[in-house]
Amino acid sequence: MKLHELHDNEGATKSKKRKARGPGSGKGKMAGRGIKGQKSRSGVAINGYEGGQMPLYQRLPKRGFNPRNPSKHAVVNILVLQKFIDAGKIDAKKPITEDSLIECGLVRRKLDGVRLLAKGELTSKIDITVTGASKGAVEAVEKAGGKVTVA
Repeated sequence: MKLHELHDNEGATKSKKRKARGPGSGKGKMAGRGIKGQKSRSGVAINGYEGGQMPLYQRLPKRGFNPRNPSKHAVVNILVLQKFIDAGKIDAKKPITEDSLIECGLVRRKLDGVRLLAKGELTSKIDITVTGASKGAVEAVEKAGGKVTVA
């Protein structure tokens, strides 16, 4: 085999359509765009338009309410809080605030506040101040003899 004998398999390459290159090309004059109108011009894309058929985004059902700027909270579960107390990273005798949770590394950043959730079990008596807390989390903390303050 020599270099000049190399070639593609049959049908592997296909020459591109040469639009607007005369009547012999089969796509001459108007290059398959038809006569006049918006779609015959350059730089036009009619997004979401389906030729008079009801567009997909209008056919699908819409439910509920989506706020423009939803609040995002940093989430802390009781289980993880207890692990940090057991490891000695958080002092359960001192009041726990959102800033102390960031300092110990339990929360990376506040966002719109810290929310306490009830996953897991709490054995330590703690006094914690957070932006929000679930009912189960408040019950769990009070059951262990602590107090939750929602700011």
